[in-house]
Amino acid sequence: MIDLPAPISAYFAADAKDGATLAQCFTETAIVKDEHRIHSGREAIQAWRTEAAAKYSYTSEPHTVTTEDGGITIVTSRLTGNFPGSPVDLRFFFRLEGDKISRLEITP
Repeated sequence: MIDLPAPISAYFAADAKDGATLAQCFTETAIVKDEHRIHSGREAIQAWRTEAAAKYSYTSEPHTVTTEDGGITIVTSRLTGNFPGSPVDLRFFFRLEGDKISRLEITP
């Protein structure tokens, strides 16, 4: 196991549950960028996660964490599931605001 900041650990735990639980990990005005799409606000983030779960079943196993100057935490996680290209390592770029995530960008 790796040592993740509490809001990021909560994100990965919630990702295994549902969109509503995951959305609560974010600030009200948070932004998620994934697959060249931007999702703004908790409602859009919940819809993004719910849509992904309807299309694919997957597990996410974080294995590396680094912090950049400027307060960005980068987590590399192995996603395994029924999606094209599985398994794949993705990088999650988190910006935190207090105990919530204010921005997340997911890249290959």
